[in-house]
Amino acid sequence: MSRLYSRASRLTVSLARWAPGLPELLHYSRANVRADLIAGVSVATVALPVCIAYAQLAGFSPVVGLYSAILPMIAYALFGSSRQLIVGPDAATCAMIAATLVPLAQGDPERYHALAISLTLFTGLFCLLAGKLRLGFLADLLSRPILTGLLNGVAITIIVGQLGKLTGVTLIGRDVVGQAISFVRQLPDAHIPTVVVSAGLIVLYAVLRKIWRNGPVALVVAVAAVLASVLFGLEARAVVTIGDIPSSVPRLHWPALPHEDWGDIIPSAALLAFISFSSGMLTARSFAAKNGYQVDGNQEFIAFGVVDIVSAMSQGFAVTGADSRTAVNDAAGGRTRMAQVFASLAILLALLLFATPMAALPTAALAVILIFSSWGLTDWRAYINLWHMSRAEFAIALGTFLAVLVVGVMPGILFAIAIALLRFLGQVARPSNYVLGLADDGDFHGAMFYPTAQPVPGLIVYRFEAPLIFFNAGYFRQRIEQLIDEATSTVHWVLIDSHVISMVDLTGALTIMELDNTLHAKGINLAFCGHRYLIEQWLDAHHVELHGPREYKLFNTRRTALAAWRQLHPDVEMPVTSPPAPNAGT
Repeated sequence: MSRLYSRASRLTVSLARWAPGLPELLHYSRANVRADLIAGVSVATVALPVCIAYAQLAGFSPVVGLYSAILPMIAYALFGSSRQLIVGPDAATCAMIAATLVPLAQGDPERYHALAISLTLFTGLFCLLAGKLRLGFLADLLSRPILTGLLNGVAITIIVGQLGKLTGVTLIGRDVVGQAISFVRQLPDAHIPTVVVSAGLIVLYAVLRKIWRNGPVALVVAVAAVLASVLFGLEARAVVTIGDIPSSVPRLHWPALPHEDWGDIIPSAALLAFISFSSGMLTARSFAAKNGYQVDGNQEFIAFGVVDIVSAMSQGFAVTGADSRTAVNDAAGGRTRMAQVFASLAILLALLLFATPMAALPTAALAVILIFSSWGLTDWRAYINLWHMSRAEFAIALGTFLAVLVVGVMPGILFAIAIALLRFLGQVARPSNYVLGLADDGDFHGAMFYPTAQPVPGLIVYRFEAPLIFFNAGYFRQRIEQLIDEATSTVHWVLIDSHVISMVDLTGALTIMELDNTLHAKGINLAFCGHRYLIEQWLDAHHVELHGPREYKLFNTRRTALAAWRQLHPDVEMPVTSPPAPNAGT
């Protein structure tokens, strides 16, 4: 019996590595039931109308939006590292799905759904692979300015795309500009009953949101729209409704994968995995910080991968962390992962019991819900703050926003990622670097931090604040040669402060060797201080030899390097009084 118990314990520990929520759910305390149940039902009341609306946005029938929430939430409760995060359909993710699949499906609904499931499955596989490769750091690739521009652009794209449903006209155009022009031209042909319903729901939503800020406003608006549809016979007045919803549980099956479309699906799936992960991590981190714990980026990648695979197998589409529903869970006092399970069961129960009345829901109501939800993504004040804090970051945010509006969601996101990569490469390729001077404490400092620091005649102390690798090694050498040319006295030594050089690759090592050869021919000694043993390891690994004995090439500190220099050049007048130098044998 003890052996069986031991095996069961080891199995539980092994499963917990992949599913960190399993131990918590297995040892769930009944003391948390009431709080988690209230939070779960609160999340469900918000998620029901929003999931239906986002399904419409992504081009699916309403029930697909609910399928994309029910089992994925249970999967995340098992595999996620956040206790608060609620997963489900999201505005940016749905906009990306529609932008990817509409050109490929060519108006065929069955093909559209098959492509969507393939896209979701590959998105999940990419997330699993990224988690296995420990690529959780990718969540930090998109900066706040880029995310601001991206989310604002997606929000405006969604809002403009819903104007046709508010007025009963069909918008023509694949981008925001085309749809806006189409809306203005067709405005005189607007369907009056639809406009009246939309106006009433907009007023109701705005009033409720103001007086009942944390309430299930979307659900109340949806219920009001259904009641109005039934009482006033809106369908008979040509007001479009969502139609029949099958009241059945999602059935698990392995999706068909049309391999002829993999060339288009796989790159989009990789991009969707990156964006959905970044968005979900932003939400997970913010609520984890608020509640005093941390989330694991690598585990989140795995969790999102499992969630998307489960969504694909249950006929759903790709999902991510939902900030509004997570906020409801947190505000309602959800204590554990069981709140997500309760929310999933509540949505399933609503699907089984209320599918028939939901069929009378006007699509105009979904448009109103989407418009208000999308407006919640916007942050216009951020542009003002960026303008005052950094004009460069402001330009990046504005450029990303305009790119999403002008060229579309998918190209705009690619533009945002390209900007992020170029910005990162630019910072590493042209890192902060400066000359250090000797100060009255006997050590070297940058003049911008230590105004009394003065250069030592014949000695250049240079700080390079980045790894020395293939795309900045040329700049490194160019800057040193430039400093030698600009020196006002004959240079005898160039001392590289390598405390912040965290890595040297082959190109960097060869650059050091070539620079040492060039400087040696001019009678200049090239030396390094800081990370002495690391520098030795990097040079030895690439079989790079420097001219002269290493006791005058590699030093642990700037002070020991200065002592060695003073032994070789005792007649040079020092700019400031410094303490006695220690022995140079370092």
